[in-house]
Parts: sequence; C-alpha cells; structure tokens
Amino acid sequence: MNAPGFWPTGTVYGTLLNFRGEWLALGEQMAQAPYKGAPLAPVLYVKTANTWSANGSAIAVPPKVAQVEVGASIALVMGERSFAPSANAAGPCVAGYVLVNDLSVPHSSFFRPPVRYKCLDGFLGLGAQCVPPDAAGDPAGFVLEVRINGVLRQTLRFAELVRNAAQLIEAVETCMALRAGDLLLLGCDAGRPLARVGDQITIMAPGLDAFGCLSNTLVPGTPWTTP
Repeated sequence: MNAPGFWPTGTVYGTLLNFRGEWLALGEQMAQAPYKGAPLAPVLYVKTANTWSANGSAIAVPPKVAQVEVGASIALVMGERSFAPSANAAGPCVAGYVLVNDLSVPHSSFFRPPVRYKCLDGFLGLGAQCVPPDAAGDPAGFVLEVRINGVLRQTLRFAELVRNAAQLIEAVETCMALRAGDLLLLGCDAGRPLARVGDQITIMAPGLDAFGCLSNTLVPGTPWTTP
C-alpha cells in the first residue's frame, strides 16, 4: 500500500540545466549544432499525472530498462497568486517546498527531454511533506543527499543553481503563468546516480527535519510499460 504523501493539484514542471555542474559537464555538447550555444531561457518539461508516486510506494521499471537515472530535486509548490500594485498584475506565490525524485530512462537529449523516457508510469516520487517557506528557509541553503540501499551516492547543493528559486519563477513567468497547485522543480544536478530493480532510493535534506525522507523501491514492471 502506498504511504500517504503530498499530491499536486496542478501541472508538474521539470527544469533542465539549472545546476552549474550540468553546464560544466555539457558545455561542449551545448556548443555543437544544431544549438550552438547554451539556452537563454529555462528548459522545461512536464511530468504527467501518470508519473506521480507517493512516498513509500514501489515504482515499476519496464523489463527492457536495465537502469534508471535518479533525479533528486526540490519542487516549489505554487500558491494562490497575489496582486502586486507595482506590476498592476497578479504574481506567483510559493506556498511551500517538497522533495521529489525525477526518475528517467538514461538518454542523451538535454534540450528536448523525450516523453517516452521521462513520463513512464510512476516515474516521479513525491515527498510526504509540503514544507512552508518559513520552516524551510532560503532555498539557496538546501542540501540533498541521495542514498541507494543506504549508501550515499550523491549530494546536491542548491547554492549552485544557475537560476535561484526567485529567478527561475521570474524567467518562467515571461511565457506562462504558474497557478496554485503547480509544481516547479528547481532542477537536478550532474552526476545523477543510476539504480536498478530491487534498489531502494532514499532522498533527504540533512538539517531540515520538516522535509522527512522520500523513499521508493524499484520493482519489475510489465511488458506493456516498456518504452
């Protein structure tokens, strides 16, 4: 049975290339054709509702997928828009933060994330707690640890973002409005660990007990889930 957890009520948007480590790792590729340069705006994609998995649940991996990429991140949970007199418009409001595990089948595309690798059933673990801003503090201070079967495999420091939370929201809002219940992921760093069927993936924020842990176990999937 799935453990209770946070559940979005809007759209979940992922963000690519928002860690400096990703830019360092992919700099040469970004300079090649057809792009010939780094993106000037956030690279977004959608994690569809079929991907959402509660904290504590099992996530099925298709039979032909040997390994999955673990994408630890923190999502901004958008609240009701508030009117800003200076802008004469309603602006976005962050209601809280939640741990996420943005799973993916490994692939080489970084400007156009393929749906068939990013949106498999269950491929977005969602933390149990939506932590309000006053309890979470400055997102630039967030640090995440990723453990697979109890072994530390990755540490993410959100002080190393290309666009911090406020800058990311501002950039996204130049082309669309974020609504209450939407989630906007701050991004996943380079060096994402790989996991396979039978592994337990645990993501936590040391020193921020309010977040708790996000834990999911990978189990064998059925043939119809194969990409």
